Amino acid sequence: MKHILVVDDEHGIRLLIQEILKADTLTIHTAETGKQAIDMILELPIELLIIDYKLPIMDGIEVLHILKDKKINLPTIFMTGLIESIEGEVEQFDFVKAVISKPFDVKELYTTVLSIMKLPCPK
Repeated sequence: MKHILVVDDEHGIRLLIQEILKADTLTIHTAETGKQAIDMILELPIELLIIDYKLPIMDGIEVLHILKDKKINLPTIFMTGLIESIEGEVEQFDFVKAVISKPFDVKELYTTVLSIMKLPCPK
């Protein structure tokens, strides 16, 4: 089983991503806040992080800074509705493998996850 953590303060987005990625080989964990995300990353064998920029308590960029400071090289997909204004900020994190604009294209997210996780595309 591969473990993915989806972090978004919108319940509907978390559910949608869970549904998109539902597979026998994936376990999807979810968190509402950046603080919850950090706690889960430190406790669980997370292999991919999908995180939104705007989060309560601690935003997505702050989470990335903590991961970098702790030398946690976790492959990450960063989601934002403000893609132009944060691109420079995200470039400093080698472990960010993709930046996806919100609202996101379901197929783009799915194929990006498969590519990063090196999973075959189901027929």
